[in-house]
Amino acid sequence: MKKTIFLLALAAASFSASAQKNKAAQAATTQVAPAGYNDMLGPTIKELMSTGDPAELKSLAGKMERAATVAPADWLPRYYQAYALVINVFQSKEDGDVKDKTLDQAEAALAQARKLGGEESELLVLQAYIYQARLGISPVLRSMKYSSMVEETVAQAKKLNPANPRVYLVEANNAYYTPKMFGGGAEVAKPLYENAKARFAAFKPSSNLAPNWGERQVLGRLKSYETASAGTN
Repeated sequence: MKKTIFLLALAAASFSASAQKNKAAQAATTQVAPAGYNDMLGPTIKELMSTGDPAELKSLAGKMERAATVAPADWLPRYYQAYALVINVFQSKEDGDVKDKTLDQAEAALAQARKLGGEESELLVLQAYIYQARLGISPVLRSMKYSSMVEETVAQAKKLNPANPRVYLVEANNAYYTPKMFGGGAEVAKPLYENAKARFAAFKPSSNLAPNWGERQVLGRLKSYETASAGTN
């Protein structure tokens, strides 16, 4: 009997120590950011969402990298650093080798965001966006490899969070830029953009700092369909 009581007490003590260890680990990963951090990060995200200038995007990526050193447990600066670098590649006139190196940096930042426990569906969408950027560098030579990688990554993101509207934006982009002979093209993509629009209308970000990009791109694409249709009438 005494032996049983001793074993129960030992198990309880072990469980308590394990629980305390888990709480400590959670506290480390939810480390409180310095005062004013959110006030700094919010305007920087707003700047990022409102520019298409390659040089400014590189500068904002640098700001996000510095923000990551201020709040090393927060995944969002690394996520937005990767996003800024991807958009830079889409907007830049630099040659392919330079763009690939920029995308290498984006993937490294994204990997850091994943290690910090970032929202997996959002991380997968951005990974798919990186694949699209790599595809865009040399569409003819890279389509076989990266088009399927985009599809697979988007499918994973959709499975994790079907309500994430950015999933449907990247899916629509992939269809839009796939040649018609391979089952893509503007007309195939149109209902996908319309679906993305509906998803954005229903979407509520978890916070004012959480990922919330893409709606403007969807609306712009649908507007171009209207313009094209008006031009043919």
